[in-house]
Amino acid sequence: MYVFSVNARAKETFDDFAKGDEVPFIVYINYKDLFGAEQLCRLYLIQEGFEKPTVKKRKLIEDKFLQDPKLINADPALKEALDSGYSIQTFTSH
Repeated sequence: MYVFSVNARAKETFDDFAKGDEVPFIVYINYKDLFGAEQLCRLYLIQEGFEKPTVKKRKLIEDKFLQDPKLINADPALKEALDSGYSIQTFTSH
C-alpha cells in the first residue's frame, strides 16, 4: 500500500471549495506497484471532480504495518483503503 500527499484544483464550486481552489489531500492506495498506485491516485481525484493532481510526497506502507490490528483500528483511512482499495481525505496543509 502507498500513501500520497497530493494537491489538486477544484473544477467546480462544491462543499467548502470554490472553483480553482487548490486542495491538499492524503490518499491511500492499496496497490503493490508505485507507478500504478500513483496513476490510480490521480484518477480517483479526477473522478471526484478535481483537476491537475500533483503528487508532493509518496510513501510505501510496509506489509508488517498492514498486519497490525491496533494500527489499522487507530487509522480509519487506512482501514478503508484495506477494505475498498483506496481512501481519500482532504487536509488543511501538507
